[in-house]
Amino acid sequence: MDQRYVGRSGLSVSRIGLGTMTWARDTSADEASAQLMTFADEGGTLVDTADVYAGGDAERLIGRLLKEVVPREDLVIATKAVLTPGGKDGSRRHLIRALDASLDRLGVDEVDLWQLHAFDPDVPLEETLLAVDIAVSTGRAAYAGVCNYAGWQLAAAGVHQRSAPGRAPIVAAQVEYSLVAREAEDELIPAAAHVGAGVLAWSPLGRGVLTGKYRTGIPADSRAATPHFADFIQPYLDERSRRIVESCVTAAEGLGASPLAVALAWVRDRPGVASAIVGARTHAQLLGVLQSETLVLPWEIREALDDVSS
Repeated sequence: MDQRYVGRSGLSVSRIGLGTMTWARDTSADEASAQLMTFADEGGTLVDTADVYAGGDAERLIGRLLKEVVPREDLVIATKAVLTPGGKDGSRRHLIRALDASLDRLGVDEVDLWQLHAFDPDVPLEETLLAVDIAVSTGRAAYAGVCNYAGWQLAAAGVHQRSAPGRAPIVAAQVEYSLVAREAEDELIPAAAHVGAGVLAWSPLGRGVLTGKYRTGIPADSRAATPHFADFIQPYLDERSRRIVESCVTAAEGLGASPLAVALAWVRDRPGVASAIVGARTHAQLLGVLQSETLVLPWEIREALDDVSS
């Protein structure tokens, strides 16, 4: 699998990342183990998690698998902090405690990428970013990023961190980005280019809709059929998304590929994208994702997808 540098940093990641939001909840330990082993065998390196995934159990599961399945040094471990059961807490006090708890659950001394999971408007940005400086300067994190920031928030953070020597730069901006969710192109992606951050695209398959699985209804074993994900999927079960899905299906038929591969290749190769993070629920789903690695979309198909999704 191809590796890419994240923004203007020395951090290198696989251009497809492995998301773990469902691990230790909808994805069992055995399934997670099989996913991680296959992902690493295919050259995948970026494993993305967060302290709130499954109440911390996703990190604990990753920590066990680092001891049993894949050596720590073969992976780029990314985690997040800010979100809490009660909302958001971007205070220095909370963030440093949250990072230390993540390190303990993961069983590591340092994460490769520590991300601010959301912008907290109630805490001065300077205080939140001071926690980033502490994390990097003390060796708890190698690099820092943000997640789900607006364009102006990323720009403010990026400029602030590069304003003085010795500050830890923001090298990554994680955001939802797919054929059915292109809002990031308006401000976030230009802001990332301005501050030198690489884009990490979460839900590049449109929350699963772009695989085509919902074309004729909601499968009983899909996320849309679960109480904790139904509302998450519903916004993309509309007429506009249906047209985009059908375009992916048509393109896939012409290329001898799957709609999943077409949708993933589109976002994976967009300007500024360092990695597209896919959260496969099962090992079988991950195999389908990895089969897309060699697909390169012809410009005619890319333009057609751009038009239908713009």
